[in-house]
Parts: sequence; structure tokens; C-alpha cells
Amino acid sequence: MATPAKPVEQLDLQQIWLFSTCTKSQLRLLHRHLEEVPIAAGRVLCEEGEVGREFFVIAQGQAIVRRKGRKVATLGPGNYFGELALLDRQPRSATVVADSDVLVLVLDQRAFNGLLETIPGFAHRLLVAMAARLRAADAKAL
Repeated sequence: MATPAKPVEQLDLQQIWLFSTCTKSQLRLLHRHLEEVPIAAGRVLCEEGEVGREFFVIAQGQAIVRRKGRKVATLGPGNYFGELALLDRQPRSATVVADSDVLVLVLDQRAFNGLLETIPGFAHRLLVAMAARLRAADAKAL
């Protein structure tokens, strides 16, 4: 891996909007359910239009985001994508391809649902974070 990054266990999941209102103990439990997956350069992590079932955090390396074939962003350590797939399992809005070898942390639908069922107050914390995000989007629209 060419891109220097924080050790995986030091990534701050609270910086991700969906988990921004979670407690430290909830974040520790969440972190335990993330699977470290090395991805080779050039590999597609998710495809635009396909139903999403995983959430990804880039721990090391870089990935390119494309919409309708056009590059719209470059993601690096600490960046994430696919969080909405955990909530609604709708088609992906973009394709993400590893631009270099990357190490991603993956939370799949089954693990996420398990967290919702076993962590007291976790679902409520997510709803609070979603409400804050909607309010911020609403304020920008005015």
C-alpha cells in the first residue's frame, strides 16, 4: 500500500455522518463488525445501478468515483461510501474503482442489522444523525 494512513483501529467512525451521534461504546462495537478487505488496483468496489449491500471506509489507498462514466471524485483514507445502502438497499448512485491497491473496511447488511438489534439506542442515534443531515440539506436549499 503506497498511501500512508492511520492504523485501521484509529479511524474515527464518528466523522461519518451516519455514525456522528453514536456513543464511544457504540462506535467500538461497530468497529468490531468492520471487515478489513484488501482490494487490488483496478477492481470495482461497487457498480452504479446495482443494489447496494455494503458500506465501505477506505483505510489505505485511493479509489475513483464515476457517475455515468465521468469521474466525479477521488477518495482516500478516511473517505467512505455506501452508507445509504445499509438503510434502503437501493441501486448505487455511482461506480467506485480502486485507483491503487486499497484496504477497505466493510460493513455488510447482515452485520449492520445485527448491530441494530443488539446495541441499545443505536437505531435512535442513526435517526438523529439522519434528521440532522436532512435539516442541513433543507437549510442549503433555501
